[in-house]
Amino acid sequence: MGKISDFFYRLWKKKSPDKPWLEYYSREERSIRFTEQSIYDYLVDQVGNDLDYIALNYFENRISYNDFFKAVNTCARALREFGVKEKDIVTICLPNMPEAIYIFYACNKIGAVADIIHPLSSPEQLKFYLHESKSRYLFLVDFNYEKMKDIIPETLVYKTILISPNESMPLGLHIGYTLTRGLRVKKPHWDDTSYMSFKKFMHYGTSNLREYHAKMKRNDLALILHSGGTTGTPKGIMISNSNFNAIAQQSAVNVIDVRPKDKIVTVLPIFHGFGLGICIHTPLCLKVETILMPEYDANRFYKIWKNDRPHVILGVPTLWEGMMSNKKFDDVDLSQLKYIISGGDYLSVQAETRINNFLHKHGAKVNITKGYGMTESVAATAYTFPGTNEPGSIGIPMVGNNYQICHPETMEEMPFGEEGEICVNGPTLMMGYFNNPEETDQVIRVHKDGKKWLHTGDIGYISPSGVVYFTSRLKRMIVTSGFNVYPSMIEKTLLKHPAVSKVCVVGVPHPYKMHVPKAFIVLKDNVKPSNRLKKELKELCQKELAVYSIPKEFEFRASLPITLYNKINYKELEDEELRKYEQKTKA
Repeated sequence: MGKISDFFYRLWKKKSPDKPWLEYYSREERSIRFTEQSIYDYLVDQVGNDLDYIALNYFENRISYNDFFKAVNTCARALREFGVKEKDIVTICLPNMPEAIYIFYACNKIGAVADIIHPLSSPEQLKFYLHESKSRYLFLVDFNYEKMKDIIPETLVYKTILISPNESMPLGLHIGYTLTRGLRVKKPHWDDTSYMSFKKFMHYGTSNLREYHAKMKRNDLALILHSGGTTGTPKGIMISNSNFNAIAQQSAVNVIDVRPKDKIVTVLPIFHGFGLGICIHTPLCLKVETILMPEYDANRFYKIWKNDRPHVILGVPTLWEGMMSNKKFDDVDLSQLKYIISGGDYLSVQAETRINNFLHKHGAKVNITKGYGMTESVAATAYTFPGTNEPGSIGIPMVGNNYQICHPETMEEMPFGEEGEICVNGPTLMMGYFNNPEETDQVIRVHKDGKKWLHTGDIGYISPSGVVYFTSRLKRMIVTSGFNVYPSMIEKTLLKHPAVSKVCVVGVPHPYKMHVPKAFIVLKDNVKPSNRLKKELKELCQKELAVYSIPKEFEFRASLPITLYNKINYKELEDEELRKYEQKTKA
C-alpha cells in the first residue's frame, strides 16, 4: 500500500484527525469511484475480452468465462420464458455449485431479485422465507426434496427446479456420485408438473433466443440474504447492485497482489455475504479461477492444495483448525500462497500465532490476515494488511468505509482507545431488512453528522493509529463454525414442547467449532427427565431449526440461576461450562 508524502500527510492530519486509517491508503485508493453498473454488467465489463480464462473449477471441470456467460444467458432466457419479470423474487436454495452462480447472475441480468437461502435450513425456516418473499420460483438442491416437499404446497411457489450437485461434475465423478448418493435421493412422481429438472429448465432457455437485458439502477434491490439481525428473528437483508459491487471494488484494493489466472478456494457458502460477495463475485471480477467446494471435505480440500496450488483462501477459524490437524498437510507446499484471510468469528492471538507458524513451516511467505463485517454490510467492513495486521486486531476500515465507536446507550462517539459499540458507515450498508422497517430502524441510525450508521451489536475500540479491535458482543449470539446462532430462537422452539417449563441456551467451548449451543432445561411439574424426552426435543429442533443451530447437548435441571433482576443468568451458565472445559483440557 502506497503512502502519501510526509508533507501531504501532515497537511491531511490537521484536516482529518478523526480518520487516521486513511494514512494506509494511497491518494488514488482513497479517491475510489464506485460503479453505477448492475452486478451482471460490472462483471461483464471487468472480464472484457478475456473469455478464454477459467471462471469456475468444479471438481476439476474447468468452466471458461465464455461458457460461464453462455450458461448465465441461457438461464436468463429460461427465467423470462417462465414469466419472471423485473423485481420478481427468485429463491435459490443451493450449495456452492456452478448452477447456483448462473442463476444468481441471470436474475440480475433480467432485473429479478435473487433470494438466497441456506440449503441446511429447516422446513419451517424455508416456509417462513418463502412466505415473506412471496417467491413463485424455487431452485432447490435435489437431496432436500424429501425434507421440503410437504411445506412447498403451503407457499406461493409455482415451480420448483431440482438440481443435483453432480450436474456439472466430470463424467466419471457424475456417474460415481449417482451410484453412491444420487440413487438414494427421493424424487417427485414423474407426472408432478410442479417440479422440473435443471436440464429441462435450461432447455427453455435454449429454445428461446430472445435476449432480455434489464436496465437496473445502482440502488435497485438485487439480492436478499438472511440473518438473525439484532434479536435472532429471521430477517431478509436487502442488498442493492451498488452495495454488492462496492464490496468487490473494496476487496480488490486489499488483495492488490492478486493477478488474473490466480486461483482461489471457495468453501464459504453463497448464502452468506462473505461467501457470495468476497469468494465469488470479487474473484470472478478479478479474473481469478474460483475453485468451488459445495461442502467441506477434508480429503478433497487436501487434494486441491496439493494439485491446484491456490493463491488465495478465505475461511473461518474452524477451517484453519481442521487444516492444521490434518496430517496429510504435512507434505503440502504453501509457498505460492498470497493471501489467507480469516473472518466470520474472532481469531484469538494464540490461534493467529499457531496458524502463522503452520504457514511458515510449509513455505508460505505471508501471515494470516483478518476481516470483520456482517451480512448487513454484505461482508467485510474492515481488513488487515501489512502495516495494520496487529495481533488480535480486525484491521482498518476498508476504503470508502468509516468507523465510529459509540456509547451503546447514548450514541455518543467515544475517543480513540475507549470501548463502545462498533458502528459502520459506507457504500456496502444494506438497504434495510425486507418488510421490517422497525428492526431496520434499530440497527441503522442517523448520527449527528446526518449520515446513516450500522450499529453492529459488537463492542470494540479504535487505536490512535486507526486500527480496530473487537473485544466482545453486545448482543447475545453464538458463533459456531462461522455461523451465527441465536439462543432466543432455540429457546422459543424448545418452549413449544409441552414438557418444558424454562430453558436457557448458551454457547459452550468446542475443540474445533469454537462454540456449540447447549440447552439447559427445567421441566414442568410431574415430568421426569428421560432419554426419550431428549430425543423428542432434538426432533423438534430438527424440524424448526437449521442443522448448525440444533443443541449438541440437552441438560435437565431442577432450576436455572437468576440475576438480581430475576432474569435467567446465562452468563453464569457460560462461565460454568468454560470452567468444565478448561478442567477437561488440562486433564
